[in-house]
Amino acid sequence: MFTAAAFIPGPPLLVPELANEAASETADLRRAVLDAASALAETCDQWIAVGTDTSALRNASNESGTFRGFGVDVMVSLGPEPDGSIDADMPLPALIAAWVRGQSAPAQRCELEYLQPDTPAASALSRGEQLRRQLDAVPERVGALIVADGATTLTDRAPGAFDPRAEEFERTLSEALDSGETGILATLDVQLCCELGVTARAAWQVLASLFTGTKPGRVTHRFDSAPYGVGYHVGMWLP
Repeated sequence: MFTAAAFIPGPPLLVPELANEAASETADLRRAVLDAASALAETCDQWIAVGTDTSALRNASNESGTFRGFGVDVMVSLGPEPDGSIDADMPLPALIAAWVRGQSAPAQRCELEYLQPDTPAASALSRGEQLRRQLDAVPERVGALIVADGATTLTDRAPGAFDPRAEEFERTLSEALDSGETGILATLDVQLCCELGVTARAAWQVLASLFTGTKPGRVTHRFDSAPYGVGYHVGMWLP
């Protein structure tokens, strides 16, 4: 049974050991992410994390990974009983989901769902609808964790440099997440998202289609920030 969907950003700086001197600057964001994840865990018995990545999906729910490729060998696991296998190339959305799970719900396990960044909007929406049917059909309580960033072009020093359209995009995205307006997420412009560095556009559209035909009944734990010119959004939608 589908219980709720939480959405969090996926930057490595969420992990204090990787943030270094930026750890204090991002403390509010980290706290918001873990609070939302804890709230999600209260609704369910297991998670499915959805993100975008070019990797082929490997879905071992007790597999471990490491942030070594991001500078520090912080080990994380997708489940409470690691099976001993370590994916040295675990994609960042999976690493973030595993780290958050370990911090907020160490007794629960997390499965994975990747979409290619260039997944057509119709395919992303269809996958979200299919996923909702699958989750509603199982007896276990399952929550979705959407790992997705906003625009990466909000300032001159942002990873994607500055794009004057990014501020309006972020304002619209925030308003949609505040109100549970699935239609805005469902119709995100593919080309504009590409130009603004919104590589998780397909994951946002999966979030929308998990609630196809209805708006969320309640929106909680909302938090927005853009400390380094990237839009970060946190919250939870409940049916």
